[in-house]
Amino acid sequence: MVAVMIQGTGSNVGKSMLVAGLCRAATRRGLSVAPFKPQNMSNNAAVTADGGEIGRAQALQARACGLEPHTDMNPVLLKPETDRGAQVILQGRAIGRAEARDYQGLKPRLLGGVLDSFARLSAAHDLVIVEGAGSPAEVNLRPRDIANMGFARAAGVPVVLAGDIDRGGVIAQIVGTQAVIDAGDAAMIQGFLVNKFRGDPRLFDDGYRMIEARTGWRGFGVVPWFADAHRLPAEDAVDLRASGGTGLHVVCLTLSRIANFDDLDPLAAEPGLRLTMLAPGQAIPGDAGLVIVPGTKSTLGDLAFLRAQGWDIDLAAHHRRGGHVLGICGGYQMLGRMIDDPSGADGVAGQVVGLGLLDVTTVMAPDKRLTRVTGTALGQPVSGYEIHMGRTDGPDCARPFAHVPDPDGAISADGRVTGSYLHGLFSDDAFRAAFLARLGAASRPGFEAGVDAALDDLADHLEAHLDVAALLAVAR
Repeated sequence: MVAVMIQGTGSNVGKSMLVAGLCRAATRRGLSVAPFKPQNMSNNAAVTADGGEIGRAQALQARACGLEPHTDMNPVLLKPETDRGAQVILQGRAIGRAEARDYQGLKPRLLGGVLDSFARLSAAHDLVIVEGAGSPAEVNLRPRDIANMGFARAAGVPVVLAGDIDRGGVIAQIVGTQAVIDAGDAAMIQGFLVNKFRGDPRLFDDGYRMIEARTGWRGFGVVPWFADAHRLPAEDAVDLRASGGTGLHVVCLTLSRIANFDDLDPLAAEPGLRLTMLAPGQAIPGDAGLVIVPGTKSTLGDLAFLRAQGWDIDLAAHHRRGGHVLGICGGYQMLGRMIDDPSGADGVAGQVVGLGLLDVTTVMAPDKRLTRVTGTALGQPVSGYEIHMGRTDGPDCARPFAHVPDPDGAISADGRVTGSYLHGLFSDDAFRAAFLARLGAASRPGFEAGVDAALDDLADHLEAHLDVAALLAVAR
């Protein structure tokens, strides 16, 4: 086994991107490399070739390694459904729901699965680059930890600690982490790096030496802000971005449990579009040409949330003005006339009236459909994946959106409201061009090639500013 783990001084310090860049850099050295994250919390999931689901960030890291995503790369995935509870995915399969307090009791069982997955990856590859979650400084969570030092100690994996200078206080972040963790955990840390520096990195020379002197850890470098980060899929909903084009105005409703939001990345990359991520409490703009109701981890919960913002009234007005609406996955279910949840699979059992923009009805069921699909839509090749509960039927399904190969989705009689269960469909250049052409907008090809180019640029960026060879040499 040869592995190294990137832990962070907090959430959103850039761990996922650092691991993706290091994976590409190590792969270009001729090594067989795999990414690994013991525990992730995200509603942005990818469907693997073996029919499971993992965090989307690990799918991107697998791509950086030239690998197909596999459930072993992210054995524990928590998908928040409420402020206090989440669906628990173990090695790609849902094993139930847990409240935050109850989840602590599950961890001993989950650690076995984590170590099994790690052992299989380690046996199959020259190097495993591991990503932590949150921060090891959250010492209140250290008992039964499986995401940071609990895993590192159990698997014997050395750690490099990443701090985020952009948020300020990076000296305290790194020195403070050493101060609060126990000596055994501190001994696992072989060095540190500073991420997201803006300006001349030499201005931080004194601070860098101070961290080295205070901690006794070696520094691996200072990474300037990676300006092309927007070309890579974001892991967290807090990273959702708008684009500043001047053409067709596309508005996406930022639901409280928005899921698989990387569906929007190809649209954000289009120079001829203006993409707005509409925040709660804001009205749908009158100049919107297309409104997207995205996927969600809680269809019924987010339908209530949508109504609480007044977006149901805005959507109806948008449609009356001749605007177009697209619902993806849970958003598709919301657009129908009724959602029936007889077993409470999505919350409380019962029926809820939908938005009524599509003449369809959805019946929820506890079984989740997880599959990759290929087919055609709008006469063009399309590929994507499905990750949903429930089945949708009704008169508008007689006008399916796609054939993959079975009919998928529905289109309203006036052709301006569309629903589909397909995620990832806009990544296909030909389909995206055909879809946007119907709305009077042009498209620029090459989205997927752009993601690979961005991964190469990220690896170059890390090579230029980190001692990558020394960092990889820490692996054991």
